[in-house]
Amino acid sequence: MIVADNRTIAHLDLDTFFVSCERLRNAALKDKPIIIGGLSDRGVVASCSYETRFYGVHAGMPMKMARQLCSEAIVMRGDIEAYSNCSNLVTQVIANKAPVYEKASIDEHYLDVSGMDKFYGTWQWTNELRNEVIRETGLPISFGLSINKTVSKIATGQAKPNGAKQVCQPEVKPFLAPLSIKKIPGVGQKNYQLLRNMGIPTIEVLTMVPVEMMQKVLGKEGVHIWEKANGIDRAPVIPYSEQKSISTERTFSTDTTDIIFLNNLLVAMTEGLAFELRKQQKLAGCITVKIRYANFDTHTQQIAIPYNASDHILIRKAKELFQKLYNRRMLIRLLGVRLSNLVQGFQQIDLFEDTTELANLYQAMDKIRYRYGEAAVQRAVGLRAGLA
Repeated sequence: MIVADNRTIAHLDLDTFFVSCERLRNAALKDKPIIIGGLSDRGVVASCSYETRFYGVHAGMPMKMARQLCSEAIVMRGDIEAYSNCSNLVTQVIANKAPVYEKASIDEHYLDVSGMDKFYGTWQWTNELRNEVIRETGLPISFGLSINKTVSKIATGQAKPNGAKQVCQPEVKPFLAPLSIKKIPGVGQKNYQLLRNMGIPTIEVLTMVPVEMMQKVLGKEGVHIWEKANGIDRAPVIPYSEQKSISTERTFSTDTTDIIFLNNLLVAMTEGLAFELRKQQKLAGCITVKIRYANFDTHTQQIAIPYNASDHILIRKAKELFQKLYNRRMLIRLLGVRLSNLVQGFQQIDLFEDTTELANLYQAMDKIRYRYGEAAVQRAVGLRAGLA
């Protein structure tokens, strides 16, 4: 879908979201240095307050290093279920007001408010929405307002903490020019280092590089980065839908009551769906297990979960649902799993219990799957279930 940049797009982002949720529950934490993540030295920082960032602490950092940098910090394991509930409250406020919105992750939303100036100023309307989110949820939130997703997201970053910024069409290039290339969405550490080694520190310098050179160095990704540096982003705001899902099911040639086989198959199916989530850079907020008996009676059981894409979390939930669901001890002809309520986002919110080793293990396994196929790495139960 191609969309011209004559739009007005708002980007709303909750400030230090996990930390803000904890401060909402305990006012004594206000203005205190806080680190949320795995409690052991092998854990990873999932979120941190601005007070700790002054010392160089940032998300994704090993907890041992974070403690060394800011020894006075209050370290908390976090409660992702509570954070998911807060996220849903914010989404409800936005959904009640916004004409078109996209839930981009657990803590950010895009809104297409194009044409609203004919009836009501977009700046005033977005400010009022922001104030309503703060009033209804108690959470601080910032927003950027501009011509597309990229510029509005960068504007939000410049408005933080708990602020707002508008960048109109004539101001886009002057606004972007002095900023570090790190500010461009999608420029990770690897590409940042590569571009810096090429002598490109700022967005202004990047715009002077021929797009053909960027394509030669980084392929299509280089073209996208160059376009964003020039304030070009055709990506539409995709209306958020709770119905989006991915699923898989298997009908057996011979009906079965083999519990070991059924559990092995359930694990393998859920593992495959979890990998598909991570590949699409999505998280699931609901899991459903489905069984069909030999007499064609079909039953499902589902549960809302904190946004997730980790095998070990989703598999545990799937097993719990199956145990509740399969209570008639009749022959089964079909077994299925569905992950729904999908939102865009990287798997980062299980860092409260993940160690750096586990996070690295997921990354390593997924890299092998990307290169050699999904079946290249899987749990042994998947092989026993015949899904190799």
